Amino acid sequence: MEIEIINESKDGLEFIIKGERHTFPNLLRSALLKDSKVKFAAYKLHHPYDKQAEFIVKTEGKTPKKALANALKQINSELADFEKEVKKTVK
Repeated sequence: MEIEIINESKDGLEFIIKGERHTFPNLLRSALLKDSKVKFAAYKLHHPYDKQAEFIVKTEGKTPKKALANALKQINSELADFEKEVKKTVK
């Protein structure tokens, strides 16, 4: 996975996630929207065969990069919890 920043401002960030379609971008969008400081988070694919998602994040009172970092921490925590639950059921 590679990220390319397209545009950055104090309250907005546009970037491309290369090598991704819907799975991770949708997870990231959901995590971002749980943050009350995130006013808008969405992604789009320009073509059905694209393997890169163009992401837009708008914030208020927090930098978009900080919101992105917090969302990624939340995703990691949720995945760790899920892994623990799966391991309990596999035993």
